[in-house]
Amino acid sequence: MLTATRTLCLAAVLLVASTSPSLLANDASASMTREIESSNKERVRTAFQAWSDGTGGPFALLTDDAQWTIVGRSLASRTYPDKAAFMSEVIHPFNARMAKPLRPTMRKLVADGDTVIVFFDAQGTALDGKPYVNTYTWIMEMRDGRAVRVWAFFDAIEFNELWTRVKPAGPAP
Repeated sequence: MLTATRTLCLAAVLLVASTSPSLLANDASASMTREIESSNKERVRTAFQAWSDGTGGPFALLTDDAQWTIVGRSLASRTYPDKAAFMSEVIHPFNARMAKPLRPTMRKLVADGDTVIVFFDAQGTALDGKPYVNTYTWIMEMRDGRAVRVWAFFDAIEFNELWTRVKPAGPAP
């Protein structure tokens, strides 16, 4: 009797699965989502490790038309329409204020669908010899392994203090 019950249960499961493609599609979709999340997390992790090592950085992840929004009330807060504007108006002037470049220490990396959130501390030394230390959270919307939209959160007081105290030393890469 137990064997007959198992057989009927198995037959019922197979019948439902074969007549309900959405169950199989949902499973395949969930698997694909996990693969995308894993791939995006690994790309961001690798970029941050290269940044930490001084051999690369996270901005290589940006598409040319990526929008970058600095949230809050820092002197750089606004939405930059593309990678070139963000790099020329924020990153290059920031780097030109630094004697020792900013290096990150990742605290947390989370992926949900096409979104990767990275929570990290970063520190460097400004041209005047004083340390710059800040904590950041970036929310990165990814497409095909590249960031197409980023929202950045950080301590605006710390940023503004550096931005006004230290004048750029000229163009920095």
